[in-house]
Amino acid sequence: MSSQDEQFPAAAAAPEPAAADEGMTWWYRWLCRIAGVIGGMSCAFAGLWNCVTINPLNIAAGVWMMLNAFVLFLCEAPFCCQFIEFANAVSARADRLRAWQKAAFYCGMAVFPVMLSLTLTTLFGNAIAFATGVLYGLSALGKKGDAISYARIHQQQKQMDEEKLTGNLEGQA
Repeated sequence: MSSQDEQFPAAAAAPEPAAADEGMTWWYRWLCRIAGVIGGMSCAFAGLWNCVTINPLNIAAGVWMMLNAFVLFLCEAPFCCQFIEFANAVSARADRLRAWQKAAFYCGMAVFPVMLSLTLTTLFGNAIAFATGVLYGLSALGKKGDAISYARIHQQQKQMDEEKLTGNLEGQA
């Protein structure tokens, strides 16, 4: 057993899925991960570009965007951060988060630099990272219902409306 396995025993074991993956299909989970990696790349490049200025708010927003990129890579693609000892532990902990928690975290991370310095670079650089949060938020809403259950609900509402209408007409007569 290596020293890293002794430090982080939870990271050595297989990561537990968050509440049976909350109904996420394998392709949607990969879509979210790919969006996170692309969002990290766009944050890193736009953040670096944003730091090439004299305006201190732009520099602060650029540094925050590069920090966002690092966090996105750490949570979504820990194999990109193999030189960091705690990358697998952070990734395992991020995998145990619920989808709405990831959505709130990623969207909040992406909005902060835009509030600091509203420029096209910060908007476009954080757009994909924000979209990753939106994808996780949509998965937190759950699967849509089937057509049969919707038809039953519609039929019940229609019957209730007819009963109310006939009750009102009988009460007026």
